[in-house]
Amino acid sequence: MPGRWILLLIISWLPLVVFANDNAYLHELVGQAREKNLAQRAEWLNLLHYKPYVYGTGMRSLADDPAFFNAPDGKTDAAAELEATLAVFFSTAEETDKVQNPQCRFIARYHWLKEELHFDPARLPEQPCRRFYQWRASLDPNEITLVFPAAYLNNPASMYGHTLLRIDAKDQDERTRLLAYSISYAAGTDETSGLIFAVRGLFGGYPGVFAITPYYLKVREYSDIENRDVWEYQLTLTPSEIDRLLMHTWELGPTHFDYYFFDENCAYHLLSLLEVARPGLKLTDRFRWWAIPSDTVRAVAEQSGLVKRVVYRPATATIIRRRLADMEDRQSGLARGLAERKMSAADDRLHELPLQEQARILELAYDYATYRSASGRDTTTPAQTHELLLARSRLEVPPQRPEVPVPAVRPDQGHKTSRLALGLGSRGGRRFEEIDLRPTYHDLMDDDGGYTRGAQIEFFNMRWRHYRGDDSLRLEELTPLNIVSLSPRDDFFTPVSWKINIGWTRKHFADNDEPLIFRASGGPGLAFNMPGTHEGKSVYYGYLEAALDAGKRFDRDYAVGAGPVAGWLTDISDRWRINLYARSLRYGLGEAHNARELTLEQRYSLSQQSALHLRLHRKQEFQDYRNAAEISLQYYY
Repeated sequence: MPGRWILLLIISWLPLVVFANDNAYLHELVGQAREKNLAQRAEWLNLLHYKPYVYGTGMRSLADDPAFFNAPDGKTDAAAELEATLAVFFSTAEETDKVQNPQCRFIARYHWLKEELHFDPARLPEQPCRRFYQWRASLDPNEITLVFPAAYLNNPASMYGHTLLRIDAKDQDERTRLLAYSISYAAGTDETSGLIFAVRGLFGGYPGVFAITPYYLKVREYSDIENRDVWEYQLTLTPSEIDRLLMHTWELGPTHFDYYFFDENCAYHLLSLLEVARPGLKLTDRFRWWAIPSDTVRAVAEQSGLVKRVVYRPATATIIRRRLADMEDRQSGLARGLAERKMSAADDRLHELPLQEQARILELAYDYATYRSASGRDTTTPAQTHELLLARSRLEVPPQRPEVPVPAVRPDQGHKTSRLALGLGSRGGRRFEEIDLRPTYHDLMDDDGGYTRGAQIEFFNMRWRHYRGDDSLRLEELTPLNIVSLSPRDDFFTPVSWKINIGWTRKHFADNDEPLIFRASGGPGLAFNMPGTHEGKSVYYGYLEAALDAGKRFDRDYAVGAGPVAGWLTDISDRWRINLYARSLRYGLGEAHNARELTLEQRYSLSQQSALHLRLHRKQEFQDYRNAAEISLQYYY
């Protein structure tokens, strides 16, 4: 009996002894961490996404989910978060389908701290973390590839382009590449309005989360549905670096960050994952104010030894357009008829052609039918496309796949997205000097190398002007948002062009007063390639534009009008581009008046990062006509 009571006493005291031992070892680990100053190491700061305040001192984590932190003040105190994280690692909670042990929940932090502090497995046993290792095994990671789908204006989340990481498995080839998984970061929203998305995104109006999805879903979305060429940058990450990246992706889990359109976006946060994998990169430090996907791709490509290969994947529409370029109108007409089921593969008009021509027509018809189905333009069934494949298989002719040339300029090699212009000119007989600053990103007159042709996206353009004889520099224009989609139509593709412009500009009233007024304008339009040209080299276009002008200078504080815009955009040479357009608006609501404009713009590239810009225009506001001429030197940085 006495022995039994002694045993019970020992058992009752054992948790306290273990707790005391845990406390003692925790105190020891905390002391070592403080001695090594681990809380200020780049690895720890990257794992918690700490960044210095733009103004003032100290740091804060970009993560906005309280569950991401173990200390109450973990968002702003790196040392407190490290010590609290060490403490939770002593938890003996068993892993379930819904609950993870802290060592598994924060597995990247655990392994880094274990490596730095050399945890004693007898005093701090390592948890098995079966869910994580099963997940990792299912990915079978061997390489990481940075994927950049080009800009797509009809999706608000992709107006600048997009970036994601692809996890390439061992022994992966071209046939199995689509079976890989991808890591992406995006705003959690179903918003379809580009304007609303951009405005809310400016102020962190959406939660942003990381997601792992099958890569084939992304390819279908980008290449087949949204018509976007894809660039792949294969990275040189080592197996241990890949492990750190995947561990951190796992511990991010459902963690949300406030999504900001300009800076804390998809491109920025993927860079933070690469910094966790390879702490010495310091990629995000280059993007304090805004992070444009093409600029972040440029930062990765410029990093010595980080990219080993670049691969171009043309979109389905790009392949179709290449086929069309090699065909006569009669042949393309037959392909369209087959794809739209206006004729069958047994039609005599097809079979009277040589076998190679039949093959090309059937292949184009199949590609186009598949594209129409994926993009929602048609309800083509598998049986109907199978008929095209069956007819093609009966022809004993090798595949007629076109060779799509790789663009001469990659996205990371195009002009830089910020632009400063210094100019001079004359308006209404008054000479002036001018400064034009565009923080980001691209307009129709810029060199298209590395960019989506016909896509103009500019934010927060500012123009200051000094007139001779005046004592001050005045703000001429401030444009927070300026988007133009110029997408040529043809028999196969029928996109709708559109434009929107919101900002403040000077307006000339009849009494020569030129106040700064608010203006919002935009509307739908159509664009077409000039006959004998293709790929947007020479385009004529038209828009139906509506405009709202507002300001105290108007009789009723506003004026609303509408009217047509017509123009011609063409490349005279690789360096010389011209845009000629006319606008005629009739303001019928508020203060009634007319506004007409005829403008000729010319741009001549001096180098990849510099150009000369000439603008001539004649403008009528109310009944007053004024002529103006401006020439400026543009520098991209």
